[in-house]
Amino acid sequence: MMQPFSPCLPPEKARLLSPLQLAFVGDSVHALLARTRLMQVERRMNDMHKLATRQVNAVSQHQALEKLLPHLTEDEKDIVRRGRNAHSKHGIPKSATVEDYSAATALEALYGYLFMSGQMLRLKQIDDICYQEDL
Repeated sequence: MMQPFSPCLPPEKARLLSPLQLAFVGDSVHALLARTRLMQVERRMNDMHKLATRQVNAVSQHQALEKLLPHLTEDEKDIVRRGRNAHSKHGIPKSATVEDYSAATALEALYGYLFMSGQMLRLKQIDDICYQEDL
């Protein structure tokens, strides 16, 4: 019998993942939440795609992180700091600055950490803070 999917690790173990591993998962979690949020209002598919693309890019993720920073716990700030300081081997998109890309990686690392550690309520709270007016 197949076991139900569960990404949950104890927070101490999730914290041991590299910030780039957390950002790898967090990128998908962030995109899924953006798409799910957009489904709350009836729109044409083309419009939803454009809005999702606008939210899931380095520049808008940087803006979301700036809005979020005052609401983070010390542990969450540590994950963000580690994510901001992580350097991936691939290039930065032309539409973003190095600062934008580092902040986006930091936000994705936080989303990945919260998801991997099973903190779904906190993940939803953080997503709401970042994007509440984007519905």
